[in-house]
Amino acid sequence: MECKILNGITFHNMMVNGANNLKNNYKIVDALNVFPVPDGDTGINMLMTIEGGVKAIVQLHDDLGDLSLKFSRGMLMNARGNSGVILSQIFRGLSKYFTGMNDVDSFKLAEAFKYSTEVAYKVVKVPVEGTILTVIRKASEHMSIIANSRMTINEFFNEYLVIAKKTLAETPELLPVLKSAGVVDSGGAGYVAIIEGIVAYFNDIKITPVANPVEIDENNLPKIISEEEEKEFGYCTEFILKLKPEINTIEFDLDDMTNKISAIGSSIAVVHDVDIIKVHVHTLTPGDILNIAQSYGEFIHLKIENMTLQHSMITESKTNLKQSHSHAHKDECDCEDEYIDRPAIRKSIAIVEVASGVGIANTLKDLGADIVISGGKSMNPSTEKFINAFDHLNADHIIVFPNNKNVFLAANQAAKIYTECDVRVVNSNTIAEGYSALTMIDILEPIDIVISSIENTIKNVTTGLITYAIRDTVFDDITIKANDFIGLSSNKIMVAHRRRMNTVKDLLDKLITSESGLITIFYGVDVSTNELSELKKYIQKTYEKLEFELIKGGQEVYSYIIAIE
Repeated sequence: MECKILNGITFHNMMVNGANNLKNNYKIVDALNVFPVPDGDTGINMLMTIEGGVKAIVQLHDDLGDLSLKFSRGMLMNARGNSGVILSQIFRGLSKYFTGMNDVDSFKLAEAFKYSTEVAYKVVKVPVEGTILTVIRKASEHMSIIANSRMTINEFFNEYLVIAKKTLAETPELLPVLKSAGVVDSGGAGYVAIIEGIVAYFNDIKITPVANPVEIDENNLPKIISEEEEKEFGYCTEFILKLKPEINTIEFDLDDMTNKISAIGSSIAVVHDVDIIKVHVHTLTPGDILNIAQSYGEFIHLKIENMTLQHSMITESKTNLKQSHSHAHKDECDCEDEYIDRPAIRKSIAIVEVASGVGIANTLKDLGADIVISGGKSMNPSTEKFINAFDHLNADHIIVFPNNKNVFLAANQAAKIYTECDVRVVNSNTIAEGYSALTMIDILEPIDIVISSIENTIKNVTTGLITYAIRDTVFDDITIKANDFIGLSSNKIMVAHRRRMNTVKDLLDKLITSESGLITIFYGVDVSTNELSELKKYIQKTYEKLEFELIKGGQEVYSYIIAIE
């Protein structure tokens, strides 16, 4: 198919093809990040962003300016992560250039991409070369030199893709963290996947979503890294804000707001679109960021995630790639939430825990949890799910254990909304903390005493996690090879070995102190009977004075969840 001009219908069709190509390949982008645990999210963030745009342009028409505007607005409202925000701004720049135009030729398209690059760079407070920004800039600069009105749209995107791929391969030379890891930027890789889908469309290749996106062969992992996870700690905070009516949106001082946020945050991306502000920022104090934002308007959408504990929205998985490696990523529990009818007799205190893994959920229920909500690391329950759970309880007080920092916000929001009883959300950040605190609860005590007891218990719990590395890397002077088993505690990789049992033993040795008295270990679906026997013998011999318990947790991703009290 030869295309000489780009109009609204062609724009729609090429973007659908680009989005579908990313959808079929997003696992490749998600597979790797600097922190080498199997839970990256750059690909899914970019996919959700572009799919928001596609959904906004289901009604086809020729007007390129109008259609691209709807597409960019849809992307903005659905943008996730730094890469998603930047991606949305590339197309926002295109739509602004296309304003009032029914169609464009290759020369004008090159001018549009040049303008969109400027828009994308402005949205990032401190632009970093070696990321998606470099990929779009280099490709756009090249096309602004060679494009002309006689060049077909096919030829334009073919050449654009060549330069984009070449630049992606060069990103390690521009960003030291990429070079040290021997990888390229994942945001740029996701963008290249979209352009590849666009080129396929102009080559008469229609890409349709497949049931099982590209699987990852760990023996031949693509060299990809996440630009969002460069050893950064704190909270990834994103929100969409509607400006107050009294604020003059034309004269709104975006720099003033950005400067206030930048004083307590990093990796800042701020977008101003009429009366809507979209913000992405990494910060150790998300509450302070929200206070600044709320002085300008009201939140339309709000999301806060802990960057080192998890990456949200990865729900599909692969299993049995390597011996004792589980690649199931939908979460640690396959069960649906099942609530009994609301009890007729009202009790003083009811308990709600968030957990994943059938065995873990059953253990919590046996200890007295009234409801266990399925969720956690990569399947964060919504505010509505919490309220639904509360509605199935009949108590004066409800205590909620989020067991994950990324779940806390939704739980806390539900607690504020729910008015039928007193709801307390405790600061449990891991399953280990939620389990240990539950073992110590005396629900016959007054609620304030119970909460105080929970908080004291949590302070004395040390959590250890065992998973596997998805690529070669060096983290805090620990050399890690792909498929090594790694032990983590307090957001830090503590140990790494080729053999999982060596990793478990080493992590226990580092975490157990003279004050430790009890070890509880939840083992996952991929742990064999022989391995459990070896672990049991090691603990009995090495820590003969400590009590310990091995519980079949049934979780995935983390082979062992360890609670040390």
